[in-house]
Amino acid sequence: MYEGVIQNLIDELGRLPGIGPKGAQRIAFYLLATDHADVRRLADALIEVTERVRFCRTCGNVAEADECRICLDARRDPAVICVVEEPKDVAVVEKIREFRGRYHVLGGAISPIDGVGPDELRIKELMTRLADGTVTELILATDPNLEGEATAAYIARLVKPMGLRVTRPASGLPVGGDLEYADEVTLGRAFEGRRLLDV
Repeated sequence: MYEGVIQNLIDELGRLPGIGPKGAQRIAFYLLATDHADVRRLADALIEVTERVRFCRTCGNVAEADECRICLDARRDPAVICVVEEPKDVAVVEKIREFRGRYHVLGGAISPIDGVGPDELRIKELMTRLADGTVTELILATDPNLEGEATAAYIARLVKPMGLRVTRPASGLPVGGDLEYADEVTLGRAFEGRRLLDV
């Protein structure tokens, strides 16, 4: 629709996840109307992040050094590992301020349709971390969708001979939600994971 550098910018923005053609166009025209210094800061931040950020050699989380701040934190419990799909999931779990163990980022989930099998994920690295016997509990916090469930089941079967306590976060009804809007799977999980009320 547009031509030259404007269309190039729209095309590049449209390649970002979650940004469609209209969103890319809105962002492009926002950037055109923004102060040059602000755009320069954004461009510098994008370049800097691609040059400085890498993945932690231990857990696979994002880091600016060989290991991330969580792996370097001696106060973290090395006996508990929370397995997540992506680095962004680490940030989500950290927000609740309840988990004091360590993480392992798989780099995705098993998805045969997308050509992602166990060998494309950091499962071998997880098995290496579990080999020394330090870990006693593995929390499989993959997404509660078909791919996440398949990944959790695969890992659970793989580590079963090790005798680890393998858990999965409870899932069910959100606080403030209405029963009538819950789908059958969510409602089923809520009933499955029900807990005793202390009155």
